[in-house]
Amino acid sequence: MGDIEAKNDIGHEEEAASQGLNFAHIDPAVEKRVVKKLDWNLMPLVVALYLMSFLDRSNIGNADAAGMSKGIHESSPQFVWLSTIFYIPYILFEWMALMWKVLPPHIWAFSCVLVWGIAATLQSATFNWQEMMVCRFFLAIAEAGYGPGIPYLLSFFYMRDEIGRRCGIFLSAAPFATCFASAALAYGITSGHSKLASWRLLFLVEGIPSIVLAFVAFFYLPDSPEKSRFLTEEEKDVAKARAIRQVGEQGTTRLGGISFKDAGEALTDPKNWLTALMYFSCNVSFSSLPVFLPTIITKMGFTSIHAQGLSAPPYFLSFLLCIATTWIADRTAQRGLVIITLSCIGGTGYLLLATCPSVGVRYFGIYLAAAGIFPAIANILPWVLNNQGSDTKRGVGVALLQMIGQCGPILGTRLAPNVKGMAVCSAFMFFNAILALTLRTYLVWQNKKVSERESEVAAVADADGKHQIVAVENEGYGFRNIL
Repeated sequence: MGDIEAKNDIGHEEEAASQGLNFAHIDPAVEKRVVKKLDWNLMPLVVALYLMSFLDRSNIGNADAAGMSKGIHESSPQFVWLSTIFYIPYILFEWMALMWKVLPPHIWAFSCVLVWGIAATLQSATFNWQEMMVCRFFLAIAEAGYGPGIPYLLSFFYMRDEIGRRCGIFLSAAPFATCFASAALAYGITSGHSKLASWRLLFLVEGIPSIVLAFVAFFYLPDSPEKSRFLTEEEKDVAKARAIRQVGEQGTTRLGGISFKDAGEALTDPKNWLTALMYFSCNVSFSSLPVFLPTIITKMGFTSIHAQGLSAPPYFLSFLLCIATTWIADRTAQRGLVIITLSCIGGTGYLLLATCPSVGVRYFGIYLAAAGIFPAIANILPWVLNNQGSDTKRGVGVALLQMIGQCGPILGTRLAPNVKGMAVCSAFMFFNAILALTLRTYLVWQNKKVSERESEVAAVADADGKHQIVAVENEGYGFRNIL
C-alpha cells in the first residue's frame, strides 16, 4: 500500500492546482483530523441505521419461535415464504443504490428508513399471513434503498485504503443486531409475561426505533464531507482535495453525475461479476443462519427460550471478526486471502452441522459458521469499491453485486435446517473460496500488465524528457488493484 499512497500524492496535481487545492502538500495532521471527525459523526449513524434494518428483517425467526405462527395461523411452507418474499423486491430494487448519488443522502436515507420503520412496526398489528406478507414486501423495498448502497455512500467520504475497515464496522452491525438486539433482546421480550403476545411486542419494540432514527438521519446525516457542519473551512478544503484524489475531478456534492460510459465499463468488468458470484455464494449461507438458528438450536434439545439466548454468543464472535478482518485486509492489501480463509472456516462450520450428531460439536459448528460468513461478506463489499476508479463504476459495481448476490437468500431461506440444507451451505462457502482465489489471480495478472505498460511509458518519457502525471485512484497510470 505504501507505493499506492505515494503515487496518490502526485495524481491530478495540475487539476488540483487549478482548483486551488494541491493535495500533494496536505498537512497529514489535518487530514487525520478530517478522517477522525468523519468516523465519529458519520459512522455511528449509518451503523445504527443498518443495525435496525438488519434487526427488522431478521427478527422473523425469533417471532416465529415466540408463537407468531399460531397468532397468524400460518403453516410451515407459509413461514418459508415470509422469509423468501423479503428478497424478491430486495433484489428488484437493488438499482436504488445509485440514488445515493442522484439525491441528497439525508433525504434519501430519511425516506427509506421511515418506510421500513412503519412496515416493521405494522407487523405487530397483523392477524393473518397475507397481511404479514404485505408488510415484509414494503419492508424489503425500503431496505433495498438503504443498506446495499451504504458502502457506496462511504466511498464518497473515505479513500481506497480507508474504506475496508469502515465497511467492516458498518457490516458488523448485522451480527451485532442478531447477537444483542435480535437474540438477547428477543430472549428478554419473549421470556416476559406481557398482556400483548410476545411476538407482537417483539415487532413493536424493535420497529419503533427505526421511525425515530429516520428523523435523526434527516437532520444529521451529511451529504458530503465538504458540506459537513462538523468540519472547519480548512478541513473542508482537505476534504475537497481528497475527493479530487479519489475520482480525479472537482465536485463538492458529487450528486447527479452518473456516467453511462463508466456504467458500461463496469458491467463488462470481470471483477464485478466474480465478486457478485462470491456474494451470491455467501448469501446462501448467510441468509440461512439468522432465520433458522433458533430452530437449529431447538432441535439440539434446548427449549425455545434457551435457543434465543444461545443464539447470541456466536454472533458476538462474528461481530468482532468483521472489524478485525477488514482492518487486517486494509493494512496488508490482501483482501482475497482473508476472504479465502474466512470462507473455509464458514464451510467447515456448516460441514460439522451437517455431519456430526454431538450437540457440543454442532454448537461449535455454529461458531465457525458465524465466524466465517459475516466477516467474509464484510470483506467482499469493500473489495468491489477498492478496485473501481470512478463514482459511477463503484455504484454500478455495488448494484450488480447486490442484484446477483441477493438471489442467494432466495435459495438460502428455502433450505430446511436439516443435513441436506447444511451440506449445501457448506458447499457454497467452499465454492466462495475458489471464486476468491480466481479473482485474486486475475487481479495479480492485471497488476502485472499495468507494471509492464508503466515500464514502456517511462522509457518513452525518459527518452523524450517528459514528466508523466499519474492518476492512481481513477484507474489511470499507476493504478493498482488491491489483492
